[in-house]
Amino acid sequence: MSVRADTVERMPSPPAIEAIELVKRYGQETAVDGVSFTVPPGTVLGLLGPNGAGKTTTVRMMTTLTEPTSGTARVAGYDVLTEPDQVRRHMGLTGQVATVDELLTGRENIRMIGGLYGIRRKDLSRIGDQLLQQFSLTDAGDRVVKSYSGGMRRRLDLAVSLLASPPVLFLDEPTTGLDPRSRSELWDVLRGLVAQGTTLLLTTQYLEEADQLADNIVVIDRGRIIAQGSPLELKQQAGRASLVVTVADAADLEPAHALLARTGAEVFTDTAARRLTASADGLDDMISVAGWLRDSGIGVDDIGLSRPSLDDVFLTLTGHRTEDSEEVGA
Repeated sequence: MSVRADTVERMPSPPAIEAIELVKRYGQETAVDGVSFTVPPGTVLGLLGPNGAGKTTTVRMMTTLTEPTSGTARVAGYDVLTEPDQVRRHMGLTGQVATVDELLTGRENIRMIGGLYGIRRKDLSRIGDQLLQQFSLTDAGDRVVKSYSGGMRRRLDLAVSLLASPPVLFLDEPTTGLDPRSRSELWDVLRGLVAQGTTLLLTTQYLEEADQLADNIVVIDRGRIIAQGSPLELKQQAGRASLVVTVADAADLEPAHALLARTGAEVFTDTAARRLTASADGLDDMISVAGWLRDSGIGVDDIGLSRPSLDDVFLTLTGHRTEDSEEVGA
């Protein structure tokens, strides 16, 4: 008896990355406390938290650089404790500081690291040219890295980590110290890698970075996971959206206040800015209020919905913002 291939239910792909109750203690100090999560293939997980939250320690355990006190992790299906060599063969790692040799040219760095990977010289030349082009470094390939900008060094560091074409890439705060333009350029590069099927785990303390890049976010604080989900799911935990109305004439603030109060929400007034703010259930509330204002003849300079940010999420979950956390673990 034969079974048609299209009638067989496809088995779900195993996680590309899996953390299983990871714990790391240094003496009496617990840097990471029972961290567990999974990352599906071809997606981006953002490990979000302030300095000292335990993000780097978690990555070090998952990349075989630090042995867990307890728990384990799997990368590309291989266990970091029992199959560390296989884990290293299937992953790349870019740390917080670029590790390329600044006295060599970009092309020489690629040749040196490629040689350590055992890549044949004739293949290495072709791969190096492709990576330099992919990371917009072709024109700078024969310049010494010491002359590179911070953003160029980070791109070269990332290119080197991809020499062995790893299916999984760990990025520990990849844009730390970069200016906004360089950060945006690196984001574009990372999006391109994901489009090609690479799985990314990136740690960051930049809320915008997690929002821009991550399919799912794990929020970690003082070594523990306090929330995880998509950026939208996490924002919804921070509460309702805000309806913000700026009236054209300050004399209309009081009647406009009364109209917004019809929604049943508490209304806050900023007289100097001629602005009223109230929580809202969404677009329906905004449409209703806009109609009431129009019918009452109240002129409006601006009206819109403001959704909670990831900064609001972190504040809601922890009671403090990312920069306020005390140092616990890297």
